[in-house]
Amino acid sequence: MAQTNLNIRMDEKLKQEFDTLCNELGLTMTTAINVFARAFVRKQGMPFDVSKGTPNAETLAAIKEVQEMRLNPHLHKTFDSVESLFEDLDNDD
Repeated sequence: MAQTNLNIRMDEKLKQEFDTLCNELGLTMTTAINVFARAFVRKQGMPFDVSKGTPNAETLAAIKEVQEMRLNPHLHKTFDSVESLFEDLDNDD
């Protein structure tokens, strides 16, 4: 397969950190970029999620659980003070 050159621009500090990490993983920067390019082509898009910080499945499940608990008064209690919380905890057997 014929080889070609690719020139890219990036922040110098990012390049240094990228090079260091590649070396720690036993890769060259060229190999890492090629791995990314192959994954990008194979997936026909980014090989990882690009989002504004959408919660993962575990976090979404926890949020749903809390919302359901708030709707069911038998699944949660509220307290007026820390003392009343501890008193309730002491009374639970």
